[in-house]
Amino acid sequence: MFSKMLKDVGNLSVSESGDRIAEMGFDGVDLTVRPRGHVLPENVTEALPKAVEILESKGLIVPMITTSITDSKERYAEEIFKAASQCGVKFLKLGYWMYEGFGKLKWQIDKVRSQLEGIFELCAKYDVTAGIHIHSGDYLSANPAILWMLLGDYDPNKLGAYIDPGHMAVEGGLSGWKIGMDLLQEKIRMVAVKDFGWFREIDDKTSQKTWVPRIVPLSEGLVPWQEVFGYLKKIGFDGPISIHSEYENVDIGTLISQTKKDLDYIRRILDKI
Repeated sequence: MFSKMLKDVGNLSVSESGDRIAEMGFDGVDLTVRPRGHVLPENVTEALPKAVEILESKGLIVPMITTSITDSKERYAEEIFKAASQCGVKFLKLGYWMYEGFGKLKWQIDKVRSQLEGIFELCAKYDVTAGIHIHSGDYLSANPAILWMLLGDYDPNKLGAYIDPGHMAVEGGLSGWKIGMDLLQEKIRMVAVKDFGWFREIDDKTSQKTWVPRIVPLSEGLVPWQEVFGYLKKIGFDGPISIHSEYENVDIGTLISQTKKDLDYIRRILDKI
């Protein structure tokens, strides 16, 4: 489970989050190592080993961490890679590059590819895999084809795709998500699990009706999860799967209850394929 919401909603510590995650029946934790995360970048050298030790004492693994890194030269980037490697954490989610506006896309792709060279070098140095997450909206990685271009010829065991079928369905709800998975299949190393529905709402700024994507339970959203996991099985995917539970306007009890339902739902699907 992605640890973010347990901290954001319940202000739970690493230990408290581990207790809840274990009680829900998860195997492991996708731990936030970024500003306002469970582990702060400036403390990573000491705090990450302690966090991993605490979680492992509760029977949980820590296969991946979520970071905000977008450049190997930024402060604490190498310390995070090094600490992850030393703790046995093999996968790191990178941060985001925002789409800067119409007419700038090709320039941005070239710019980010140059930044990825340094990140790839850190991955090779510390023998870990960094993943670029697909995120709908004004994110450079909203489109799987753009992500495919960014990753280029990089070894996907060092720099790969972190797909998110929920965000992919928001951007390509009929078959765009599937075409994206097909294009990226050799590069997929991590999977995020969340789901969305489209809702008719009034825009606060314009007072006009508009369609807005909102997080919904996994059994109620846009994503055909059995089909998604069928394709993942077909391509031999064996990386971490992180359930995100990014529900809005909920208390900690509701968050935990719904997350347990989501986990049970996904496990029923996995039993079928």
